Amino acid sequence: MTDTLTVRPAGPGDASDICALLNAVDVIEIGRPETDLGTVEADLNHPDVDLATDSWLAFQGGRLVAYALVWADSGPGRVDGDHYVLPGHPEAALRLLELMEARARELAAGDAPAQLRLQLNVKPTLDLSLLTGRGYRTVRHYQVMTRRLGPADTAPPAPPAGLVLRDCAADEADRRRAHALVEETFAAHFGHADRPYEAWLDHLDARRLDWSLVWIASLPGQGDVAVLLTRDDRTPMGWISHIGVRKDQRGRGIGGFLLRHGFAAYAARGRDTVGLGVDTRNETGALALYEAHGMALHYAVDTWELPLHSQG
Repeated sequence: MTDTLTVRPAGPGDASDICALLNAVDVIEIGRPETDLGTVEADLNHPDVDLATDSWLAFQGGRLVAYALVWADSGPGRVDGDHYVLPGHPEAALRLLELMEARARELAAGDAPAQLRLQLNVKPTLDLSLLTGRGYRTVRHYQVMTRRLGPADTAPPAPPAGLVLRDCAADEADRRRAHALVEETFAAHFGHADRPYEAWLDHLDARRLDWSLVWIASLPGQGDVAVLLTRDDRTPMGWISHIGVRKDQRGRGIGGFLLRHGFAAYAARGRDTVGLGVDTRNETGALALYEAHGMALHYAVDTWELPLHSQG
């Protein structure tokens, strides 16, 4: 068998092989496999992705060594992408970068300015000189943080005076209200994309979301002031996706309460770990809040950005 490089689009039937590749990359980058098959299937079935034009699998000697995907659901001028490659395969890595960039220019045609963004481990399997040599630059640094949970965490925390929580399990109106609160409280965050409700559900892969693990917080005379969106569909840990507090209600302990409420909910469900991602330059002080509540670095991620010019 030769080591000839071959590339083709991904298909739904490739999900298991892609998941295995991503977990092999996980082991190298963070020390253990953390990619679930459902996550891969959600990416491949996303309504804004046409697998025939927006995905690529690279094989060397018949072995899957790299995978890439692009999508454009974040508004004009922005294309997002994933790129995974096993070490020692620079030809495959470069070829998929070239294909991603060409497709990103097509998706962003007519938009100026336009960018392609990738999120990569700070020590990725991808040779970063391939990125810097092609004009990519880092624009943001994130931490994935985790905290171990134990029996003591099952006790629900005391809420700030007057604060009441309700979950979104039964009421579609509450799900729409959760969406509105996410849009309001994250509007100023780097990389946030303003999405209408149905597009937001697609972005969340809401088919796998347990709405009893999404809560809205309200105060007398203030109405709904905060949202906590979590999900329990990851094998390694429970996941806190969003903690959003209205700007006029920050500094009152609501964010810390919601974080501890998330700890209690997942400890009661038998989870031993909970995790989240945070922009280290978040202006609301989220990183310090999470550290103060016992969360610690699991691994770090950089956002890389390439300006998209029509001629490459």
